[in-house]
Amino acid sequence: MTDAPAPLAEPDIDRRLRGPVRVVGAGLLGASIGLALREKGVDVVLDDVSPAALALAVDYGAGRRPAAGDEPELVVVAVPPDVVATVVERELAAFPRAVVTDVASVKTGPLERLRAAGADVARYIGSHPMAGRERSGPTAARADLFVGRPWVIAGHDGISYQRAAVVEDLALDVGATVVPMEPSAHDLAVAYVSHAPQLVSTLMAARLQEAPDGSLDLAGGGVRDVTRIAASDPGLWVQIIGANAANIRPVLADLRDDLDRVLRALDDPDGQGSPRTIAETIAAGNRGVERLPGKHGTTKRFAQVVVLVDDTPGQIAALLAFIGEIGINLEDMRLEHSPGAPIGIVEVAVVPEQEQRLVEELEGRGWRIAAAWA
Repeated sequence: MTDAPAPLAEPDIDRRLRGPVRVVGAGLLGASIGLALREKGVDVVLDDVSPAALALAVDYGAGRRPAAGDEPELVVVAVPPDVVATVVERELAAFPRAVVTDVASVKTGPLERLRAAGADVARYIGSHPMAGRERSGPTAARADLFVGRPWVIAGHDGISYQRAAVVEDLALDVGATVVPMEPSAHDLAVAYVSHAPQLVSTLMAARLQEAPDGSLDLAGGGVRDVTRIAASDPGLWVQIIGANAANIRPVLADLRDDLDRVLRALDDPDGQGSPRTIAETIAAGNRGVERLPGKHGTTKRFAQVVVLVDDTPGQIAALLAFIGEIGINLEDMRLEHSPGAPIGIVEVAVVPEQEQRLVEELEGRGWRIAAAWA
């Protein structure tokens, strides 16, 4: 085994960063940033307090070890939330000509702590790629992790636009979409779209421990969708939730009030007002889902067509190829296995105007349609 990284890719004429870029923290995000930049031909310097994590990330080609005389144009701090401010302050002092960013999921706290410590925030700007996986560590890293994903750049009045532009260059070089936001606005946003959903998913998954024997054999897409993100690292989420508690708590308090109304309705589901409460709760959820951006950032709703396929090699590829052959654009797709049956379930999303034609074409070719709805 060698510590030498794989050769750099040929420099990409479209790349924005000159390099070197120093990445502190060789976990999922840090190693993925390294892999993506090295594909662009950028010199990436990796560092990590864990020798094992660093060795793995270097072996996987995410960058090289630090060397005397390194002068990075940008330092990316990808460490656990509770040490972000400390590491950023250290990197600002160690590399006085570099801009430093971090990729933690909370932005207000680190900036406040850096200001209180008297750090040079004229060279610091927080950022946050809205990307990740259930797996962690350098072995889970992917060069395409950020492609098409939002990358928040949390500007503040202590840094100039010209100096902060190098962080925008980073986001664009790894394929992300830049989203400028103030730190406080970012922290409120992620409370709604990431932190509170994590707790809701976790709480529902915890209830499954009490499910009667055999009942989970009936699990389908609904419970899997709700609990997918529950398989997350408790240690990391203790830090994230603690750092953004002031924004998360009001969201959960409102959710508790909604749940209390539903519980009162369930005490007497046929009583006066109870059906209306349940109906309005479901309708409010419909309106919330409609606000979520879909493909290309639109809020357009799509029709869903559920196709049954044999659980044999090549069936899904054949289905997708056929949809392409008849000229219908696939907007989204979800796979599910039918428990106890030798079939798979493929749910495809198309624009509503194409739903009827897709169903007719598929049935005409012998595909089995389980359901279709707009």
